[in-house]
Amino acid sequence: MAADQGERTRRRLSTEERREQLLSVGARLFSESPYDDVWIERVAEMAGVSRGLLYHYFPTKRDFFAAVVERESARMLRMTAAVPGVPVREQLTAGLDAYLEYVEAHAHGYRAFHRADAAGDQAVRRVYRESLAAQERQILAALTADPEFGPVFRERADVRLAVRGWLAFTTAVCLEWLRGPELTREQVRDLCARALLGALAP
Repeated sequence: MAADQGERTRRRLSTEERREQLLSVGARLFSESPYDDVWIERVAEMAGVSRGLLYHYFPTKRDFFAAVVERESARMLRMTAAVPGVPVREQLTAGLDAYLEYVEAHAHGYRAFHRADAAGDQAVRRVYRESLAAQERQILAALTADPEFGPVFRERADVRLAVRGWLAFTTAVCLEWLRGPELTREQVRDLCARALLGALAP
């Protein structure tokens, strides 16, 4: 009897904790399988909740996947936010360190985030693309505010395209790195840093 009561107490999560638990399970499943192959019943089973409770939090599978994508995007944006007054070269190294630490620690979520563009659902793909656009804006804002780079970049029409291409490059590198890390985190960081600085060189 006491064990049963302890089990019930242990599983009693707050609304936010339960939502986070469901999103973590979703990130794992969506990272391992295409969108169409993930079943809501499996998510509920792994989380130890009823299907009805999951639908209470997320009315549709599309809403659930979109929430997984938004969660991972928000995490990445927070971890790589620009620091006013710090030169871009320094921020690039620190930002990539934080980003790669996130990629390692939340590999399931990272893979799930980047599976979104392959999802057939247009609403989910829109959430993904809006998230990438937010990352692009954050990087551009840091570049144009930098004392060294800013005056030059504000006059160049190719900077936005270079940043967009660099984001795609960095994503490809990180996804490959997760499959079998032949390089250290520091080597991946330096590779990505050189790619951006090289693309933006005069």
